[in-house]
Amino acid sequence: MVEEIVNLGFKRVELSHGIRISLVPGILKAVEEGLIEVSSIHNFCPLPSSVTHAAPNLYQPSTGDSREMRLWNQYTAQTLDFAVKVGAKRVVIHSGSNWYFFKSPEVKLDEWTAEQELKACDLLDSKEFIIGRDRAMKRIKKVSKKTMPRIIASYQRALPWLQERGLQLGLENRESMDEMPIDADFADFLKELGEPESFGYWHDTGHAQIKHQLGLLDHRAHLEQMADRLVGFHLHDVSESGRDHQVPGSGTIDFAMIAEFVRPEHTLVLELSPKLTTEQVLQSRDHICAVFG
Repeated sequence: MVEEIVNLGFKRVELSHGIRISLVPGILKAVEEGLIEVSSIHNFCPLPSSVTHAAPNLYQPSTGDSREMRLWNQYTAQTLDFAVKVGAKRVVIHSGSNWYFFKSPEVKLDEWTAEQELKACDLLDSKEFIIGRDRAMKRIKKVSKKTMPRIIASYQRALPWLQERGLQLGLENRESMDEMPIDADFADFLKELGEPESFGYWHDTGHAQIKHQLGLLDHRAHLEQMADRLVGFHLHDVSESGRDHQVPGSGTIDFAMIAEFVRPEHTLVLELSPKLTTEQVLQSRDHICAVFG
């Protein structure tokens, strides 16, 4: 795996939440031999031994279940230890989601959208969609008032772990309406956490663009609001139909705009669909290099 990445011309990688425990010895050997550098890893990495598929939301810091919280603590700490072993300084992490006894308002909205056969690029032309979206967000915001204190408590508990290891968490924006924090509240959330050396903002271009297509944020305005806490980017494009992890430059994202917010100290990661060809991976790299300079 590492040899293939190196042969494509990459010198640094992010180790994702799909890394199985069986891959760890080879990765450690590649790092020790100087074949590759690890810029960042994504919680949970490596995966729990019983899991064989990517599972970043397997255990959530938003949970109200004490058993799940113990497991989140355990495997998050394991990820931080692994980051130290591979020399990564940043760990990307998801902050959890709301819980509903019955069906979530987002699922109901998605079902309605599918029935109407609306493309992502046409959603904001539908008054019915906007009414449904706003109704869903009203309930999501109400439930989030109980969810967010649990998330903050989880991160405060993790703060000593980060400080002991000299690591920084990159709190990632998410594509789901139900995942926390709500984008409009992200800046205040980070302000409440404080400790910018330990907690930063990780911007996923595709997730933000999906929310842009839903009318839930303005991509540029969101980056302007989050700029002072930015630590890294997941770079991928979004098609007009709303499919993400596509070749940068092939979809709806203005990467020249994104480039305005990139700083030398930021970590940049191409996060592409495994369905893309080798040529498309190289096309993605070349487009980002050309636009970012």
